[in-house]
Amino acid sequence: MLGDRQPNPQQDESPAGPIIEDVAPRRTRDFADLTRAGLSLLMAAVVMVFAVYLGGMTRGMESDAHTAARAINWLADIPSTVLTQLSTIVIVVMVLGQLLLTRAWLEAAVSALTMFAGYGTVWGVSLLISGLNDRTLPVALISATTTFGSGLLPDIYAGMAAFLTVAGPRRIRSSVKWSWNILYITAAVMVMLSWHSVTGMLISLAAGRTVGMLVRFLMGTQNTGVWGADLVAALKGIGLDTASLIRHQEPALAGHGSLAATLDDDLAEGSRIYDLETTNGRRFIVSVIDAQTHTAGYLKQLWDWARFTSVSIRRDRSVREAVQHHLAMLLGLHNIKLPAPAPYGIADTDESAILVLDAHTIELPANLRTLTKSDAVAYMRYLSVANRRGYTHRRITPDTLARLDDGTAVIAGWLNGDNASAPANIALDKVQLLVLFAALIGVDDAIAAAREAWGDTVLVTLAPFIQKVAIPSPSRALDTWDKQLLASLRGGINALMDEEVAEQAEPVTLARFSWRSMITMLLVIVAVVVVFTQLKPEEIIAAITNANPVMALVVMAFGVCGWIGSSVSLGALMDSDRRDNMGVFMSQVAGGFATVSMPAGVGPSFVNLQFLRKSGYRNTQASAIMSAALVVYYAVYFAILVLIGLFTGRNMFTGAIPTNTLVIVLGAVVAVVSVAMMIPPLRHWVTGRLMPLAKTYINQLLDVLSQPRELTVSCLGALFQNVTTGLAFWAALQAFGYSSNPIETTFVFMLAYALGSAVPTPGGLGGVEAALTFAFVAVGVPQGVALSATLLHRVVFYWLRVPLGAAAMKWLDQRNLV
Repeated sequence: MLGDRQPNPQQDESPAGPIIEDVAPRRTRDFADLTRAGLSLLMAAVVMVFAVYLGGMTRGMESDAHTAARAINWLADIPSTVLTQLSTIVIVVMVLGQLLLTRAWLEAAVSALTMFAGYGTVWGVSLLISGLNDRTLPVALISATTTFGSGLLPDIYAGMAAFLTVAGPRRIRSSVKWSWNILYITAAVMVMLSWHSVTGMLISLAAGRTVGMLVRFLMGTQNTGVWGADLVAALKGIGLDTASLIRHQEPALAGHGSLAATLDDDLAEGSRIYDLETTNGRRFIVSVIDAQTHTAGYLKQLWDWARFTSVSIRRDRSVREAVQHHLAMLLGLHNIKLPAPAPYGIADTDESAILVLDAHTIELPANLRTLTKSDAVAYMRYLSVANRRGYTHRRITPDTLARLDDGTAVIAGWLNGDNASAPANIALDKVQLLVLFAALIGVDDAIAAAREAWGDTVLVTLAPFIQKVAIPSPSRALDTWDKQLLASLRGGINALMDEEVAEQAEPVTLARFSWRSMITMLLVIVAVVVVFTQLKPEEIIAAITNANPVMALVVMAFGVCGWIGSSVSLGALMDSDRRDNMGVFMSQVAGGFATVSMPAGVGPSFVNLQFLRKSGYRNTQASAIMSAALVVYYAVYFAILVLIGLFTGRNMFTGAIPTNTLVIVLGAVVAVVSVAMMIPPLRHWVTGRLMPLAKTYINQLLDVLSQPRELTVSCLGALFQNVTTGLAFWAALQAFGYSSNPIETTFVFMLAYALGSAVPTPGGLGGVEAALTFAFVAVGVPQGVALSATLLHRVVFYWLRVPLGAAAMKWLDQRNLV
């Protein structure tokens, strides 16, 4: 082992000092360097966006800088190259001089090479930007002393930023600190004298900073934590006179990642562990965490904070905060009479934090292969005591299952825990422990142990929290983990409660980045893209301004009537005690927002399904009511087409439906289904899993449709919706001075709209407009009038419904109705 071992002194009379066995400081990869590199790239991207789209702002900043530069106009007589070269020489000489004097040979060589890499990077970026077809960005970056091509960006900032980043950090080398100040002053002067542009300077600085941070991370930085004799001095500051301080393990044996942890110091992540014996014979465990290694743990805390919602996540920014919190948690456990490592105290330096634990209270790992139901009960009771006093663990994994020397069950690793915890955090603790034991001893035994330790009432409340995102990865990495484990566990808990209550117990939203949130975000992005790419404001404005204002208002009134009709159609199929009339109406308004992101008919159905589920219906019941509303709508739609076609003599169905295509598609579907059912495993899965669900769904659908009074009201609502939508187009034609038969107009509109909506674009966008315009031109409406009426109708029934639907969606969300 590397280190400086001294002879074992006599405790009372040897002047040689304590025995110290430690490992010499080594280079450490600090994940904060990667974070800073990413932030530098982000800064460069933001500056480029400002340069292209907010050029006035950047020019204003430069103008202000030039105004402030009147006091240093005398510098303008000095060539710009003199200032940049002088700054470069001063910075390089200062920093390399200190590095060489302190014998930091590696840092000196690598920092010099990184300086050249910074220059090369900014030259490459300059060539890339100069080669763009659009000259907006290059023109925004050029300045009085730069040119298009490799000299577009000033290279001093990239070279010096890369050099200083690798030679640093600035907190441990004074020359680096002063050199950064010189570079900032140089940048300010060059910008104020119009020699460099603000945007060019910032992008060059960001490029060099990114290169330097990446090199520094790959090379690692010198560990500046407290070691050896300095550690002994820090311990003396809290009343511990060291007789021997021996490193507990070699670094090579601890190479399990920057967050490696052991029970020796209660699973503190990324720590160095020492055995300490004092001059009075007492034995302690010393845990040292360096600021550089703490960064990885802090980034993990930040990721959990960003990933989870509805639960609080602890974030210890500094290593000192982390160790102080660990001490407080252990003292709190002792205060409520729970066995845990006994802390002696803490000490800290600029770069390290030290936790000292009584060596006689250190826990031992539990044998996971021999755990029984009684062990599970013991661990669950331990957790229950802590939870009742507001203490939560936050990360229960297999490593946290520990025992004392006498076999007492103990949960270890309270570093990331917290006190005064919310009910959601307490539930997550119990779920993590329950799932862990379900993987170790089986689902049935784990549930039985939980019922004995926590009771059925508590156990039932955990079902909504049993989700994959709530389970730490070490538990999911167990050999006994099964993908169906969580479903089996939920099923076992649901068996303890009423079937209807179990069906309505929806999972609690824990992850911000769930499939639901991702799909919602995707729909919003699609909606924005559709609005900005397909909206043609000049055509719409022309159509609206040329329309008769009174008839345009009539079109809007018919649009509101369409919402009322769909509300009546859906509300009639709901139970009166679950029907919120205002909520039903707002759900139909919200369907307009979903339409802009989904094909026609799909968006409103999706909103209706979510609304029904939030109104208290089980999944199958909600699907049945939503499907029944669709059946009513399309049945009424088809009936109106047939009746109007018969009475008006219109025959526009001929050739409208591609019969051969439908036959081919139908035949292909039948063939695929037939072949699939010939495969025994697939057939058994369909008959065993899908058929029961389908039968339940069909029976509930038939049950909804078999209520004559409610069905009649629903049909009348659908009739009102379809008729008013068709009459809205008749009013749109009237708005441009074209008179037509309202019944025939409704017939042509409904047929054309049905064909246009078949286009798989959001809300039938493009297809509906083309179908409506072509259909009405075909029956004699002038093309300009047909197009204008179509645009006016789509403004009311499509574009205007986007912001109104978004407001309605927010209204529903605030009341937990969607």
